[in-house]
Amino acid sequence: MSHHRNAKALLTPTMHGVLDRMARAGQVPLHALTPTQARDTYAVGSGVLELPAHAMARVEDFTLTAQDGYAIPVRLVAPGHEPLPVLVYFHGGGFTIGSIETHDALCRQLAHRAHCAVLSVDYRLAPENKFPTAVNDSWDVVQWVAGQGATRQLDTARISVGGDSAGGTLAAVCAILARDAGIRLALQLLFYPGTAAHQTAESHRKFAHGFVLEEPHITYFFNHYLRDPQDREDWRFAPLDGRDASGHPVDLGGVAPAWFGLAECDPLVDEGVQYADRLRMAGVPVDLEIYRGVVHEFIKMGRAIPQAAKALADAANALKAAFM
Repeated sequence: MSHHRNAKALLTPTMHGVLDRMARAGQVPLHALTPTQARDTYAVGSGVLELPAHAMARVEDFTLTAQDGYAIPVRLVAPGHEPLPVLVYFHGGGFTIGSIETHDALCRQLAHRAHCAVLSVDYRLAPENKFPTAVNDSWDVVQWVAGQGATRQLDTARISVGGDSAGGTLAAVCAILARDAGIRLALQLLFYPGTAAHQTAESHRKFAHGFVLEEPHITYFFNHYLRDPQDREDWRFAPLDGRDASGHPVDLGGVAPAWFGLAECDPLVDEGVQYADRLRMAGVPVDLEIYRGVVHEFIKMGRAIPQAAKALADAANALKAAFM
């Protein structure tokens, strides 16, 4: 129990207060709900603590055709009508919950602060669509942007990928696929991405309960997403330590520069640091920020948590610098 108390002591007073209010609300945890119920619950609560959504000069909803013919919904938000660099953004939610709508305000904040277009992707969710469908949808969108984005006033010479949590995983994977396909990306913008095949790092034990993303949530999400235990070892699920077709850890040399925004009190923080280290060892430029005393999902808590606004400003500065 002392270990648990020490972990809680890392929280900022404001973060502690937010978590106390969440606990007093007594809501049924997402992992006790069906995926449909969990999506609805998350959708209702996702914007409660978020910074206001910026008005955008352009807001366009349309679909892009996946390799299997599925129409992938996307939303383009942009602060102007001129050709702009673009961030392709993948929402978080354990590959099971979340949507364009739950991450609309976040995408608008990034578009406003970085003065770029943001293309938000409604990739297909589990358990209806298991691994690697989300990866395939995400990569199909990146390829469309590189090949046809100019038809939507996107500057295809300046493309970045980004996402939070599971969306960060998808962005990291797309950065590797882009390297292999010869598509030059300016940046991979990763808010607390999941990168490891197995949840064995110390932070998974230290922050397993009481810090928003709990161990039962991770198990719930991955049980819905993965087809079988072997999928865990695939680098498209675990870019940190997953294996490629030859059975080796995936090569990270030559992928896009990376910006990481990690939360100190997050089960995923250790694997985020480890992935940043692997990128550095491969010669990839990395900028890593750990926001102290906050938890997973903090980037969507800007009304209450000042670190969210700081992280948004840092991410936007990284985007602007990468797009120069």
